[in-house]
Order: sequence, then structure tokens, then C-alpha cells
Amino acid sequence: MNDLNGTSSVSRTSFANSSPGFSSKTVFDSLIPEIRKAVEAEGYSKPTKIQEKCIPYLLQGRDLLGTAQTGTGKTAAFALPLLQLLSGDRRQPWPGTPRALILAPTRELAAQIGKSIEAYGRLLPLTHSVIFGGVHQGPQVKKLERGVDILVATPGRLLDLMEQGHIHLEKVEIFVLDEVDRMLDMGFIPDIKKVLARIPKERQTLFFSATMAPKMEELARTMVRNPARVAIDSGKPAVEKIKQKVMFVGKKNKNALLVSLLENSGISKALIFTRMKHSASKLAGKLCSAGIAGTAIHGNKTQAARTKALNGFKDGRFRVLVATDVAARGLDVDDISHVINYDLPMEAETYVHRIGRTARAGAGGDAISFCSSEEKGNLRSIERLIGTTVPAEIEHEFHCDEALNATQGSGKSGSNFSGRKSSRTRRFKPRGRASGRRH
Repeated sequence: MNDLNGTSSVSRTSFANSSPGFSSKTVFDSLIPEIRKAVEAEGYSKPTKIQEKCIPYLLQGRDLLGTAQTGTGKTAAFALPLLQLLSGDRRQPWPGTPRALILAPTRELAAQIGKSIEAYGRLLPLTHSVIFGGVHQGPQVKKLERGVDILVATPGRLLDLMEQGHIHLEKVEIFVLDEVDRMLDMGFIPDIKKVLARIPKERQTLFFSATMAPKMEELARTMVRNPARVAIDSGKPAVEKIKQKVMFVGKKNKNALLVSLLENSGISKALIFTRMKHSASKLAGKLCSAGIAGTAIHGNKTQAARTKALNGFKDGRFRVLVATDVAARGLDVDDISHVINYDLPMEAETYVHRIGRTARAGAGGDAISFCSSEEKGNLRSIERLIGTTVPAEIEHEFHCDEALNATQGSGKSGSNFSGRKSSRTRRFKPRGRASGRRH
């Protein structure tokens, strides 16, 4: 263990004969003092399930296959032992030649991992850098030239800088792939294979995914050797603490229903999902016109605009954040009260990812889904995946019987067939509140 003056005697082999689970109260007691102090400074005293299971294996240098949903503490589960292993064998990093490489599917997730590395490693003489596309590469290259121990990257920017000769992977000791299921969905697997061809075969590999479908298993077998396996909730959707409901509505009345819901002050911080990028921007603008402070993030926005929007949502300047699924990956906001599915996702697994944003670190939350007649098939797929029927709220002004009774997505138009007069449909009207204007 480290003494308090920072002298370290921990090495990768010092835990080689340990068995998973330590005799001390929690696995945090197996961490060196500098990391323990940083963890305590972040306000954590008890590890989550995935941290309890992963950290002992990783300190042994084992490869690992981890299956866990968003919000389970996965980042700390790999970041804490990674920092400890690297600090036990201190050396001056070569320019552009990291000792640990962490791949993430999106800019937001990569940035969040970087913040965690910075927080947990604040008392260690280790350097790190985060690289992703959408911004100028100059500052990233300069930092790489100074040498970094840990590199967090998205696949596209990583390969780009490798081809330019700014990054060399022959010294990588620890390779982490986070949210591999999202990487598969986004078409990054060929890029990952190119990266694999450039890193040493003798390495420690950590493979994390929210699900471990057959495609994931097949891919994992090409990357890991004799891995430890950790699955939280046996891979089942972690939705038990989330209060779910579905509201059947015609497509043309979704906007009015959303404004009606947001009149409830109990919805203090809402993350709203749309399927398309242009829909996210359009909806955020409609909400602002209705006097509701909102903004949007999606792939067509610059990184600076996305960061500004996310920071405004975190600090409360925006009550509502409208997002697409890709842009929301890595979004880390603990106090989201509601997730609203303005559009139901095409893939049932995406629904679980979405609603998990409102049940962080064991907390509860609310998830509200709009379902038009065209989306009924998507709802049925979701219910099959989570193993239960999503409760329906039909006593609302914009209820649509056609959507309620539709077969697998074969509805006609989004008209309201509930028998209520169309004159009851609300329109967006500016309310004149300054807080509703876009910042």
C-alpha cells in the first residue's frame, strides 16, 4: 500500500494471489490511500454491486466481461483499479504512447470518463487525455505530445490521429471497451478491430456492455482471454425502481400533450427523447415558445453547443433537455426526475437505456412514453423485453383510442379518436416568461 507521502509499492503482481473479495469491509479498502482519499472526496463510502465484483478481479490483472446497465457505477469499477495498477509501476510516458486505452462510443461518454479519471486520480502522478471528433485536433495533439498514461477516445478520432502518426499503441497494457453494444449499433466494430490489430496481444482487456447478446459474446471471444465474468441483475433490464406509464396519443397531438405534462411542477428536470435529430431541435424550439426553458443535443450540433446545452441542463438553466439516443450516451446527470419518450425507440433495448437516466445510483424516477398508433409494435417489443405491461394512463385530454387499440404499428393517421372535440387540442402559445427563452 502507499504511505501518505505518495511512495507506492503496489504493482500489478502484488494482488496475483488474492481471491475475489477481500477480508476488509469493502473493496475500497484494497485501494491505495491516494485513491481512497479521492473516492471519499467525491462523497462515496460504499461500492456499488459492479464495483464490489469487478475491482478484485481487475487488481489481479484478469481480463473481464462486464454486463451492467447505465447508472450502476461502471466507470469507477474499471477506473479505480486501472489507476492503481498504473501507479504501481511508474514510468515517464512516451509522446503519443499511452499505457491504458479506453474506447467509448460517443463524445459525451468519453468526456465523462475523462472527468472520472481526473477526479479519482487527482492525487496520483498519472496523466490522461480525452480525444474525440467534432473539435479541432490541435489541442489534443499537443497534449498527446507531452505524453499521457491514460487515453480516453472515440474510435473515429483515435484512428484519424493514429494514421497521422500522433498516436502509437504498442505500449498499451490495459484496454477498456465501454458500452460495446452501442458501438455495435453505431457501426464501430470494424474500427475496433483495426485498433486491436495495433495493440499488444499481452494486455489486460475489459469489455463492458449493457447486454451480452450472442453477437457480443462472439465479439468478446476475439478480445479477451480466460475472462472473469460479472453480470449485474443477470443482464435483466434494471427498471424495477422506475415508475413507468404509457400515454396513447395521436402524432399531431404529441406537442400539446407534452406541454400539458410540463405544466406539472413535479417534473423538475426532464430528459425528452426523440428519434430524429431535426425533431429534437424543432421540439426544443416549440417548448421555448411555450415558455418552457429547454434546449437540445444531437449529432448535428457542434461539440461546443452540445457542451453548453448539457451544462445548462445540469445547472438548472434549462428544465428540459431534448436529445437523440446517440447524443445522450454518456450523459451523467443525477437529478433527472423524468424521462419522456416523445418517440418510442425502434429497438426495445434502447428503451431500457433511456429510462435508466432517471434512476441513477439506485434512485427511483418516472418514465413516461407517448405511443401513437404507428408505434404500437414498438411498445409490444418493449413489454416483451422488460417482461411486463407498461401501465397505461388513458384519462388525459389527448387520449387516442385508435392508438390504444392499434395492432402492431398498423394504425392510420394520428387523429384523436377518443370522442373529444378537436377544439380541446392546445396550441403552443408564448407565455412571456423570460426563463423560456433560449440562452
